[in-house]
Amino acid sequence: MEKNAKVYIAGHRGMVGSAILRKLTNEGYTNLITRTSKELDLRNQQQVTDFFSDQKPEYVFLAAAKVGGIVANNTYRADFLYENLAIQNNIIHNSYLNGVKKLLFLGSSCIYPKLAPQPLKEEYLLTGVLEPTNEPYAIAKIAGIKMCDAYRDQYNCNFISVMPTNLYGYNDNYHPENSHVLPALIRKFHEAKVSGADSVTIWGSGNPKREFLFADDLAEACYYLMQTYDEPNLINIGTGEDVSIKELAQIIQNVVGFSGELVFDSSKPDGTPRKLMDVSKLHSKGWKHTIELEQGIKLAYADFIKNKA
Repeated sequence: MEKNAKVYIAGHRGMVGSAILRKLTNEGYTNLITRTSKELDLRNQQQVTDFFSDQKPEYVFLAAAKVGGIVANNTYRADFLYENLAIQNNIIHNSYLNGVKKLLFLGSSCIYPKLAPQPLKEEYLLTGVLEPTNEPYAIAKIAGIKMCDAYRDQYNCNFISVMPTNLYGYNDNYHPENSHVLPALIRKFHEAKVSGADSVTIWGSGNPKREFLFADDLAEACYYLMQTYDEPNLINIGTGEDVSIKELAQIIQNVVGFSGELVFDSSKPDGTPRKLMDVSKLHSKGWKHTIELEQGIKLAYADFIKNKA
C-alpha cells in the first residue's frame, strides 16, 4: 500500500477499526477515509453505493460489524444476521464495482464448529454444527469469507479474510450486558472494588478456555497481511495460547486490585468449551504477537479508568 493511497477503514470508531486507524496513522498514511455511522449507514445499499462511487478508495479494511457477547448474540439474533450481512454485502460488492485494489475482511473465531478439534485450523470451517448462541453472527461472517473467495474466483478481486481470536484493548465495549467476557470482568471487578463488595459473581463454571489478543496486535497483523498475504480462504490471527475463564478472572482481579471472593454461577451458560486458534499458518508467514495477556489487561484497564469508569 502506497503511503498516499486512499484507504477506507469501515468501522473506525470500534475497537478494531480504531486500532487499524492508529497503526496506519503511525505508519505515515496521509489519505485515510473514515465515516461515522451517522454520516454513512453501511446497512443502506444506496448510501454505500454513492460513497464508493464518490470516494473511490483503493484499499479497504472491513472492520465494521454489529458485535456483542453471548447475551446480545442470543437476544438480537435477527439483527445480528441481517445487519452484518447487509454491511459486508454492500462493502464487498461496491469494492468490486469500484476497482478496489485490495480488501481485508475481518471475521471472528465463532465461525468454527462448536466441537471442532483444538486448536482450530483454517480447514475446520463448515465441518460441523455452530455454537447455537452466536450462530446468526457466525453465519454472517462465514458468508463474508465465502463472498471474498467468490469475488476472487469470478472477478479476480484481491479480497482476503482474516479470523481474529477474542479481542480486547483500547476503546473496548464495557456495556454491562452486551460486552465480551474480558471487558465485562474488568468493569465488574472495578465496580466491586469501588463499592467495597465482598465478592464478584462470574457467569458459568470458569472452566471454558479462551484465547485473547490485544487489538493493537491485531492491527499490526492486518497491516502486515495487507502488504504480504494474497490467498483464498481465511487465515487465523491469534496468540496460539489460551487460559481458563477462572485464570482470566484471577489475572484481572490482580490487575484491578479487588481483594474479595470469586463466585462462579454454574446455572449460567459456558458457551463453547474451548476456542484456541491454530496460528501456525500466520507464524509461517512471518508474524507473531508481541503483547502478552497481563500486560495487555493493564493497558486496557488504564484505558477503562481514563475513558469509561
